[in-house]
Amino acid sequence: MGLTGGIGSGKSLVGEYFAQLGAQVIDADDLARRAIERGSDGFDEVVAAFGDSILKNGDIDRRVLAEKIFDNEENKLILESIIHPRVRAEFALAANSLSDDEIMIYEIPLLAETGAENQFDYVITVESLIGNRFERLKVRGMARRDAEARIAVQASPEDRRAISDLIIENNGTPEELLNEVERIWTEVLPRIAGKKR
Repeated sequence: MGLTGGIGSGKSLVGEYFAQLGAQVIDADDLARRAIERGSDGFDEVVAAFGDSILKNGDIDRRVLAEKIFDNEENKLILESIIHPRVRAEFALAANSLSDDEIMIYEIPLLAETGAENQFDYVITVESLIGNRFERLKVRGMARRDAEARIAVQASPEDRRAISDLIIENNGTPEELLNEVERIWTEVLPRIAGKKR
């Protein structure tokens, strides 16, 4: 099952709650980080493509790398050609290792943007009012203009809703969000998993 949502929506917290309840949660961003960590072939390819200026203390400085691909379609495609095949391979490995009674949730921020919704039998989207998203990003240390820029290049809430089977509205407390995730875990996902079998 796919789990998505715009930056600051709270999808990572939803993923954490599902993991606590027993789901196998895989984070696409984590797979992407591991694909180019120091010592990997992906690391060598990224440095060869973008140069030593992206390095800090021997590691890839993700902020610098992000700046190189932001608003640069050619650089973005180069980076994706390095990362995406490795992420797909890791995802397939994890999916194939699941037992029949396990539920896997793939947390993927750019699901609507990549058109990958058909790879999942069920898509859950986390949405939140824009003011709440800005506030969460501020707490994380992101400047307002940076938050606006990140949100501007992501899919619209309408686009995400269009590919979703279920929407979680995250505009309340963490406790209310946990209650909704627990309801979905006990009432919705068992039916979906049953249909899949």
